[in-house]
Amino acid sequence: MATTTLCQQHIDERGVARLTLNRPEVHNAFDDSLIAELNAHLAHLHEAATRGEVRVMVLGSEGKHFSAGADLNWMQRMVEYDLEANLADSRRLAEMMQRLDTLPCPTVCRVQGAAFGGAVGLAACCDIVIASEKARFCLSEVKIGLAPAVISPYVQRAIGPRQTRRFALTAEEIDAATGLGLGLVHQVVGHDDLDDEIETMLATLLAGSPQAQRATKALLAEVAREPDSDATREHSCHVISELRVSHEGQEGLASFFDKRAPRWRPPQDDTP
Repeated sequence: MATTTLCQQHIDERGVARLTLNRPEVHNAFDDSLIAELNAHLAHLHEAATRGEVRVMVLGSEGKHFSAGADLNWMQRMVEYDLEANLADSRRLAEMMQRLDTLPCPTVCRVQGAAFGGAVGLAACCDIVIASEKARFCLSEVKIGLAPAVISPYVQRAIGPRQTRRFALTAEEIDAATGLGLGLVHQVVGHDDLDDEIETMLATLLAGSPQAQRATKALLAEVAREPDSDATREHSCHVISELRVSHEGQEGLASFFDKRAPRWRPPQDDTP
């Protein structure tokens, strides 16, 4: 386990990694230090997931709110930066979002309260978002003369261009139910049930083949880039063919026909 002041990382015996923002006194707002720590943790998790040591990652935070977005003191410092310094700062944030988006294993975002500004991007980069009924989201940047620039590719992919235009231009708050309707959130649960639902989702994900999940996530990213190309179609044929002859593919098919749990499942899960 690695623990830092601003962000905590823990990997349990199941291969579940928890990456937790730990600035509750400022509602887990981003600053350059937190972004640097997140980048370092995500780089480590990327390697661990590629090796199969991390099966699933849960992104969460301490305290009442998920994240208030950019830290006010950090923003005040950025006002004094020149263009090149601002570009360098923005590129580090973009690197963090891209690393989260491309983490090889499934990712689950736990949203217990407000997720404003860049925090909407964190949610949009995760594969699955489970939110408390108390959660709310806001692309708040235009209210202070900015734009949701770095996070825009991920948010637009999640909720579509039409809805992104509205909420990026108005900076309206989005409640949990509306977030569900938009596709930003996958599941809304009672506030006190949030952790139980996260655990239910983890059990569901851990039942899948780790290799197949990594391959599926990479394939879907490729399909999103070029949905109707000969190269994508050929690549999809290679993916399924290689999985069929792989160790986990053979084990999955054998366990299905033998009516037993595949060997990648946790020991306590013996259902077929």
